[in-house]
Amino acid sequence: MVLDLIVTKTDDGCSAEIPSIKGCESWAHNEDDAIEKNLELFRFYIKEGKDFKIKIDRARKEGNKIVYKIIFDKQI
Repeated sequence: MVLDLIVTKTDDGCSAEIPSIKGCESWAHNEDDAIEKNLELFRFYIKEGKDFKIKIDRARKEGNKIVYKIIFDKQI
């Protein structure tokens, strides 16, 4: 399955969200931490542990937003 992960950079940090999963969003001071926090929350939502394999590919940049593709093998 493939989902979008959108990282928005602002003056005070970065927010990351998976729009297709309500409430799956996080904030951090830098992009990498925002992505890690969001993936941790995502694993919680799909009821998987840290060993669950997720691949992340950077897809495109639109202004202050960066779109990543989350690729994983599970039906939600």
